[in-house]
Amino acid sequence: MSWDFETDEAFQRELEWIDAFVREEVEPLDHVLGSPYDVEDPRFQRLVRPLQEVVRERKLWACHLGPELGGQGYGQLKLALMNEILGRSNFGPVVFGCQAPDSGNAEILAHYGTPEQKKRFLEPLLANRIVSCFAMTEPQGGADPLVLQTRAVREGDQWVLTGEKWFASNARLAAFFIVMAVTDPEAAPYRRMSMFVLPADAPGIEIVRNVHLARPGTEEDGGHGYLRLHGVRVPLDHLLGGEGDGFVVAQTRLGGGRIHHAMRTIGQARRALDLMCRRALSRRTQGELLAKKQMVQEKIADSWLELEQFRLLVLRTAWAIDRHNDYKRVRKDIAAVKAAMPKVLHDIASRALQIHGSIGTTGEMPFMEQILASYVMGLADGPTEVHKITLARELLREYEGSDDVFPDYHLVRQRARAAERYAEALADLAPHAA
Repeated sequence: MSWDFETDEAFQRELEWIDAFVREEVEPLDHVLGSPYDVEDPRFQRLVRPLQEVVRERKLWACHLGPELGGQGYGQLKLALMNEILGRSNFGPVVFGCQAPDSGNAEILAHYGTPEQKKRFLEPLLANRIVSCFAMTEPQGGADPLVLQTRAVREGDQWVLTGEKWFASNARLAAFFIVMAVTDPEAAPYRRMSMFVLPADAPGIEIVRNVHLARPGTEEDGGHGYLRLHGVRVPLDHLLGGEGDGFVVAQTRLGGGRIHHAMRTIGQARRALDLMCRRALSRRTQGELLAKKQMVQEKIADSWLELEQFRLLVLRTAWAIDRHNDYKRVRKDIAAVKAAMPKVLHDIASRALQIHGSIGTTGEMPFMEQILASYVMGLADGPTEVHKITLARELLREYEGSDDVFPDYHLVRQRARAAERYAEALADLAPHAA
């Protein structure tokens, strides 16, 4: 039996180094740089590249990848503990070579790319010389992939892609796009789609506009693209996986990525809780510290409880993935993590904002951005409602119903069975009045 909550000493030392390195060297980058994905920015080159070299020398670069791809091949539990720290900074993942969507796209190319595609796209992606885009969602429907309309038609020795994509991550900065498109509209629902790799300079790719999240910014620095594909032509080998394998290929990037994202979310939520506690011990009102107010104490207690409960769920799920090496066996656990994640961050950040008062609502504190991020989490990679449905369905498969009007767990039936079972053993005893 193995059941404990300790990290082995060697890896704990690595986590302590990561914690100090992120706090001292990485977190300040959030205040002087723009997008973590703008690898051509001279400021990025000057400030981020040296830190990435330190991480490489420490052998902590792209630890989600196997040694054959330059990583350490860490399991999900180790990656979860790392990402809890990296989540404190926007630049944490990119400094350690594990930023989404590039990490997931790299796994797709590693599994399905041709040798030429690996050399052209995967190698510079793993080195963070380029960044990539994942384009699946469309304007007319994002939560239901069965309503996708972008088509890929085979013409001779080429595929021709036509359609629109919405919320295409990092489209304006990407060197290539991984795109899901319908190849056979008459096939079974989950066999209609296929996945393709498109070079960003392929003729016919139009970025209609860059979409910025609901905070100050301009279209030029929007992180998500609205794309139109005007008959984009790529060679036949730019199909990733087999024809009709779009969903299979997509799952390559989703399961583990959701665990990493959940732990990065815990890092953000812990930051909000830390600031909440510091504020409560610093601010006085009505003659005493906020920390003395019972309703403030309740907010702090609720936040800690929710954070620790969620953290244990995520770590247990990561442990189960490592143990079983089968995402189907932990499907309900991953769905539970994804469903719980937005609310944990939303509620803790909201309480931190409330305790900070008016300054908490401004851009001078991180709470409004965290609350906005919680709503994005509730939609990205499928809305919370879908994950709750998945969780419920997986749980219900473990039970059986009953056609009896009074089921076997009805207390009257249970008492009758118990009385019959123990009747002989108790026959010589007088009834005992309680």
